[in-house]
Amino acid sequence: MKRAMILILTLTMLFSLCVFGGTAYAEDEVTVTDMIGREVTVAPGSYRRVVCIGAGALRMYSYIGDVSLLCGVEDIDNTSLAERPKMFDSVARPYMLAYGESFTALPSCGVGGPQAQTAEAEKILACNPDIVISEYEDVEKEDALQEQLGVPVVTLKAGPGGVFDESFFGTMRMLGTIFQNEEKAEALISFIESERAEISRRTAEIPDADKPSVYICGLGNWGTTNHLMTAQNYISFQVANVKNAVTDLAAPGIQAIEEEKFVALGEDMDIMIMDAAAVKNIKPLYAETPDLFDTCKAWQDGQVYLEMAYNAYYTNYEIALTNTWFIAKAVYPELFQDIDMTAKTNEVTQAFYGMDLAEQIAAAPSSFGGYQQIDTATFFG
Repeated sequence: MKRAMILILTLTMLFSLCVFGGTAYAEDEVTVTDMIGREVTVAPGSYRRVVCIGAGALRMYSYIGDVSLLCGVEDIDNTSLAERPKMFDSVARPYMLAYGESFTALPSCGVGGPQAQTAEAEKILACNPDIVISEYEDVEKEDALQEQLGVPVVTLKAGPGGVFDESFFGTMRMLGTIFQNEEKAEALISFIESERAEISRRTAEIPDADKPSVYICGLGNWGTTNHLMTAQNYISFQVANVKNAVTDLAAPGIQAIEEEKFVALGEDMDIMIMDAAAVKNIKPLYAETPDLFDTCKAWQDGQVYLEMAYNAYYTNYEIALTNTWFIAKAVYPELFQDIDMTAKTNEVTQAFYGMDLAEQIAAAPSSFGGYQQIDTATFFG
């Protein structure tokens, strides 16, 4: 009896050391350097109440973390609310397709959305998290928020290369460490690297003289996009060894070119890849000015293709990967005859979520039926 009492008291003390006030603590703490260079002390595997804040944080957490641990969600990701940012609701966001229903049961940790430039500490505190996963990339603000909340605030980052960027891989590994899911993190990274290598392998030997000139347009930039929004360093083009029609912009990244430049490029534009995010803006422009694309060779030849919107409350990384396959297939069809985009999309979403989501992605209003070669006369008519 005495030994039993001692054992019970010992277990009780150990439990009280590990869990107090609903917050979990692990015996072994480690210091991680987050993706903006801050050193944060964390207790891997101990967290039971997680909040994700800022554009892209919840999405990236959902790739590696357990969504059942979430204790709050931004309003933009809670579709049950009447008053919330809704600008991305028509766009396929796979993390919302996978887990959106469970998000509706969670309290608010902030409004979220493109206009939310600071964390809402009071709402976060009301959720009583034991760790915060953040995408607010400001060292001083993150340090101040951590001090105010009294729990680790760990900052994520993807980098300019998006899903193919080393910073994205670093974020996945950091999440894997914190939530003791290193195996999933490494498996996802290996999958992405193998996909990139396969796309590049298939297209590596094409002589430059045989490459068509391809124009990418409609890339999302804070919700404003049309046929003039492009990029000369589009990562999917680089991976698939695609010749970009735009080469002489003053700066990298997504930006709008002048109408005159678009017209000047038109004669040499063999293929146009249009991001689905642009359709809502291009349709009324085309209705007002039917000759908008008369100078565009790709438009006249029927070589216009629709990729899925990959920027919607920051980057849809899984869609960025499937877009790369689609672009490669559109530009070099003879090299990718074996690739079915529905099957490939499901393969990618299985790697990210363990779910087939191709049908739901294509069914989103702003997906317009999914990956396709556009019949411009009927699509925009």
